[in-house]
Amino acid sequence: MLPRPSRRLAMALAATALAFLLSAPPANAAEPTCTPARYPVTIAGLAQTMAATLCVPAGGTSAVQVLVPGGFYNRGYWDIPVDPATHSFRRAMNEGGYATLTVDRLGTGASSVPPSVLLTAITQADAVHQVVQVLRQRFDKVFLGGHSLGSAISIIEAARYRDVDGVLVTGMGHHLNVLGLAPIAATFVPAVLDPAFSGRPLDLGYLTTMSGTRWRSLHAPGPYDAAIDALDEAAKDVVAPTELVDAALLGTVTPYTRKVGVPVLTVMAGADPTFCGLLATDCSSSAALLRAEAPFYGPAARLQAYVLPGYGHALNYAPNAPDLHDVVVRWADRMIRR
Repeated sequence: MLPRPSRRLAMALAATALAFLLSAPPANAAEPTCTPARYPVTIAGLAQTMAATLCVPAGGTSAVQVLVPGGFYNRGYWDIPVDPATHSFRRAMNEGGYATLTVDRLGTGASSVPPSVLLTAITQADAVHQVVQVLRQRFDKVFLGGHSLGSAISIIEAARYRDVDGVLVTGMGHHLNVLGLAPIAATFVPAVLDPAFSGRPLDLGYLTTMSGTRWRSLHAPGPYDAAIDALDEAAKDVVAPTELVDAALLGTVTPYTRKVGVPVLTVMAGADPTFCGLLATDCSSSAALLRAEAPFYGPAARLQAYVLPGYGHALNYAPNAPDLHDVVVRWADRMIRR
């Protein structure tokens, strides 16, 4: 038999453990519900399918963010499996109380692969619009989040159809860094020449990136991470050059963004080689980015800006990406949910 003090200590520990077991939620109770989805869409009179993943936080929500990836990426960009607590934008939004729909642009991932000449930023925006209409049947608030080309697609959708409640623009500004972009463009090659895409029904118009070039083009000068580099090379996808043309015209070169009538948060990585630089977009601080971008948006955008320092174009891979995630959740809480 235990001495009296020891018995009291054992009973106290047992009671504490029992209380914890009774009060603790079941394992994975707070995990979101993620389900694959396929949305029928039509472009240029052709029936297509846009593949996606819908993740809804435990307990549900009335707001969903449609996440559109950039060129050479698919929906995996938003849910990076390497250190997901740091790099998964999808996970951070779900933890912030928002549902997410990560989509594969037409031609990428598990979506339909139409002839490349049919793909433009405008036709991609039309496909996203058709998905938004379906989501409107379930969610009270629908807002868009884009990266690079996906940002241009999101801007076009919001400006043309006026059916969303906000737009997150990442990796896109109104002043291109031509000197930084030129060596990146030199890495583009026809995807049919890359063994990684054997078996995919791609025509010669689809482009991808040369093997071994993505870190320098999309991540530098961020600190090198071999796991991230390997993942990004293995998960690379394609783009049609026709998507890039009107994306640049409507998303970057012209003030088309002034047609957006809902709140906008614009985000750049501080060392993005495609948009930032002395003769390009000023990404030296959030205030500088706001000054550079504000003339291209109207009052209804209530534009806010944020610069994530120390990384290149693919900013979700940055080691300080959680800072970006926090900013987006706070912006959505203020401008969209309420």
